[in-house]
Amino acid sequence: MANYSEPSSSISFTSPSHLSSNGYNISSSSIAEPPPRSNLEINSLNKLSSSLGQLLIETDLSYSDAVVAVEGNDVCIHRCILAARSTFFRELFEKNKDCGEEDGRLKYIMSDILPFGNVGYDAFSVFLSYLYTGKLKSSAPDVSSCVDHGCPHDACRPAIVFAVELMYAAVIFQVPDLVPLFQRRLLNFIEKAFVEDVIPILLVAFHCELTQILTQCVHRIARSDMDDFSLEKELPPEVSKDVKLLRSKSWGDRSPALAKSEEDVLQEKRTRQIHKALDSDDVELVKMLLNESNITLDEASGLHYAVSYCDPKVVKEVLSLNVADVNLRNSRGYTVLHVAAMRKEPSIIVALLDKKVSVLEMTQDGRSAVEICKRLTRLKDYNAKTEHGEESNKDRICIGLLEREIIRNSMDGHIPMSSTDMTDDLYMKWLHLENRGKRSFVGVNVKLRFYPFLICIGLGFVVAVARLLFPAEARLATETASAQTMSQMKMDLNETPLTQHKRLVSRIQSLSKTVEMGRRYFPHCSEVLDQLMLDDLPDVFYLEKGTPEEQVMKRTRFMELKEDVQRAFSKDKAELPRELTPCAKSRSRKYS
Repeated sequence: MANYSEPSSSISFTSPSHLSSNGYNISSSSIAEPPPRSNLEINSLNKLSSSLGQLLIETDLSYSDAVVAVEGNDVCIHRCILAARSTFFRELFEKNKDCGEEDGRLKYIMSDILPFGNVGYDAFSVFLSYLYTGKLKSSAPDVSSCVDHGCPHDACRPAIVFAVELMYAAVIFQVPDLVPLFQRRLLNFIEKAFVEDVIPILLVAFHCELTQILTQCVHRIARSDMDDFSLEKELPPEVSKDVKLLRSKSWGDRSPALAKSEEDVLQEKRTRQIHKALDSDDVELVKMLLNESNITLDEASGLHYAVSYCDPKVVKEVLSLNVADVNLRNSRGYTVLHVAAMRKEPSIIVALLDKKVSVLEMTQDGRSAVEICKRLTRLKDYNAKTEHGEESNKDRICIGLLEREIIRNSMDGHIPMSSTDMTDDLYMKWLHLENRGKRSFVGVNVKLRFYPFLICIGLGFVVAVARLLFPAEARLATETASAQTMSQMKMDLNETPLTQHKRLVSRIQSLSKTVEMGRRYFPHCSEVLDQLMLDDLPDVFYLEKGTPEEQVMKRTRFMELKEDVQRAFSKDKAELPRELTPCAKSRSRKYS
């Protein structure tokens, strides 16, 4: 085990062997004070700094000779400057490995040049500014702050992640004069942050061999209530082992490991078997283990584990077993929805809400699921504008789902429309279209025979419109309802009428659930689509059909529809209050 004694006040850094052949140590006391300079020299340096900094601003000019692709953004760089300031970049440019060209300039991919970790666009911009100007500029407030307006942003996840990325950049790109500054930032986070937010700091300390930070992180986690299963899943094996050993030394003869009975050991073994089966996506094996062993899914915290680490499809399969309490708290006092909010996967949150999970439950330190999600979401990402047809930010979708569910729970007498009501409603609308000559069927028997198919077309059309305008939200609703696209549904002429009827009824139920999800979270958008169904407008989406004049009219109406839906969508968002939970603002942000 590494020596995790309480750290001293000095800050030390040891370079990883793969980054430099010579190890070096930096401490705050070892940085020499710069000698006094004349006013002329200081003015000259300031002018030089400003001139070089201008190169980062005038990116449209052809001065740069290379590009670095970071998070979908092309950042123009000047290799001579980076090579002079960083040994890493000098060696990279000398090798010129795996580098393509774009507009006559060499192009590097950030994810390809990093040996581990991540350096985002905003952190890389701050780092470049220092290399060019010698000055460390402050980041935009929305980069290192979360969505929660009650958060001081001194130890929330966005602030920690931004500092971690800056540390990665300082270490990997070998700029040792920045390391002490970023070390102090990370050290300030460790005791303030929630224990799950300490893990990113621990990982950067482990990979970059930042001994002091790693030591403090290990002590912080050892004092926490994080269980052994989470330790093994979240931390490197050697660090997890050291945390457990440190705990055993702290407990002495009262160590839980020493006090375990044979029954406890057997229970832990069965729990691990269930977790391994979940890791293998084998729900059938989970069912077999539950049937053959004396343990329940709740006792193994199986649903918590699946929500934390497994594929969303596995989570849905586990929920379909109906053997888990969706509001059960684990050993840390977290419900399954709390854990889902930490993961921020919309399909999992919707699956839990569909099982009537309580959205108002609080953690032991007074946080709700939506507050957890907000503390993990960067303000810049949440406020990013999304054009029609573009993917929406997952974090924003999660927060919207949870906020809207809170509103639903707080509205007395609000009853969502059932699938049956929706089906009857759509049937009447399509009868209206039929009476206007849009569809014609002969005889009552024919009409009854095609009733399921007719409803299927109507529901499928609504889902198709939603997919066109809001793809991420529509896909989430469709996946939740296990609905297929209309293009996947083909009529089999060899089927008997009874078989066709059963299959189409099943299809209706699936699509109805999709539309119900849309009504649940986007009521104003649903009203616009309902009006679309009442109007004679389905042919609007066949833009290439008809005479040239008709095509122009269809395109005009299509743009009007997009504007109507956008206004309705904005109205849906505007109705979400900024703060939904008036509970406990005087909560403690530390816990062990």
